[in-house]
Amino acid sequence: MIASDRLAHVFVEVAGSLVADFDVAAFLHLVAARAAEVAGCSQAGLVLADEEGRLGHIGSSDHNAMLLELVQVQGQQGPCRDCYLTGAAVVATDLTAAAQRWPQFAPQAVCAGFRSVHSFPMRLRERVIGALDVFGHEPEGLGAEVVAVVQALADVATIALVQDRAIARADLLNEQLQAALDSRIVVEQAKGAIAAALGVDVAEAFELMRREARSARVPLTDYARELLRHPARIGELAPDA
Repeated sequence: MIASDRLAHVFVEVAGSLVADFDVAAFLHLVAARAAEVAGCSQAGLVLADEEGRLGHIGSSDHNAMLLELVQVQGQQGPCRDCYLTGAAVVATDLTAAAQRWPQFAPQAVCAGFRSVHSFPMRLRERVIGALDVFGHEPEGLGAEVVAVVQALADVATIALVQDRAIARADLLNEQLQAALDSRIVVEQAKGAIAAALGVDVAEAFELMRREARSARVPLTDYARELLRHPARIGELAPDA
């Protein structure tokens, strides 16, 4: 069971991030982190499709989740791809027995310490624009209440991406989705640059960048671009700077 006060806090936090200065990269990271929290001792990641229907990683709760999403995207197989293509939730409660179904993804997921995966569609009416994956460390399914909450988070993420009042035509929707994918690339490049310059792992690099962007009241993607344009500023992020 999910504590009602914690559940309320999750949705208040997610909704609050939509009110002003909407930052796609930070918002999707928040959705992934809260989906992982709701699922319990899990990680989560999101993928979005571009205008050609190609999936790309867009947000994750941690580095391991990001790597598993990239395995699926690059190998063109896995639960997120199946979920995107069918528009239906995909569940595998024992990844050790899923090698035939996903010969590249399943062994790598197991090697990373995961035993289950649940993939939830990100839907706009009849159109599926991506998927939200939740990875578990135990070979078990999620309860009905948790499934409903995680699907609701996927729905909120979808609405946030496509319900801009200026979006009225399909080409504008595709531009919005492509911009989200492009934002992810900028953030990932900046994470790598910070990790290399400061000698920290990519997870700590992301937290340093996100904390500074929030302190400066600058969108995460804009701050990442600024660091890439002016690499000397990365030193300012050092914990003892």
